[in-house]
Amino acid sequence: MNTGNLKGKGALITGASQGLGREMALALAAAGAEVILLARQAAPLEETARAARALGAVAHVFPADVTNETQIARVAESVLQKMPAPHILINNAGMNIRKPLIEFSLAEWRQVMDTNLTSVFLICRHFVPHMKGRGYGRVINMTSIMSHISLPGRSAYSASKAALLGLIRALALELAPDRITVNGISPGPFATEMNRPLLDNPELNAQFLAKIPLGSWGDPKDIGQLALFLCSEHADFITGTDIVVDGGWTAQ
Repeated sequence: MNTGNLKGKGALITGASQGLGREMALALAAAGAEVILLARQAAPLEETARAARALGAVAHVFPADVTNETQIARVAESVLQKMPAPHILINNAGMNIRKPLIEFSLAEWRQVMDTNLTSVFLICRHFVPHMKGRGYGRVINMTSIMSHISLPGRSAYSASKAALLGLIRALALELAPDRITVNGISPGPFATEMNRPLLDNPELNAQFLAKIPLGSWGDPKDIGQLALFLCSEHADFITGTDIVVDGGWTAQ
């Protein structure tokens, strides 16, 4: 199966400076997509852009806070002045605060919700109208196995990611007439910076590995390849769903 032809397609990826966002950006760049990279910090974004250009892709860097509508509106205006609207949106920016619910401040709760959920609303609201009328479009929202199960100390994160499932289903129905598909990817335990507190703690690391039937942390490159498949012509009939990639964790 050849999923490697995205030439002529533009792809906007949030949280593209590291981890799963970087891997998805590079997978799409290797397939010929023009990538538009968003994250708060410019320097790591430039590193992703250099790696994408080394693959022969055109890459643009837009440092921005995805929870700030003024900044997202400014990015959208700049993107649309420089190029056609992106065909692909990958809403990957996310964060987690791990602690019991009663220890959360309202500001912390809102920070998790705004980063993981409201940012998706903002990106879609500013870019989706320009994606219509082409007969092709892709929106991928990064959910999580915490959309389906949970653990102690994950109240805000689980709530934000579960809410994304509802957004995916509703938006998939709204955009189906324009042949724009909307799907989620629910990663389980992947070796990313977000999970560094677990990876670097031998006791917690062992506890997590014991819960993964395949016995290892996921390789972020696998998520890049899945995103590439969902953006390909082979996924034209997949919409409104969520794909769990967790080494068997939720099968238990």
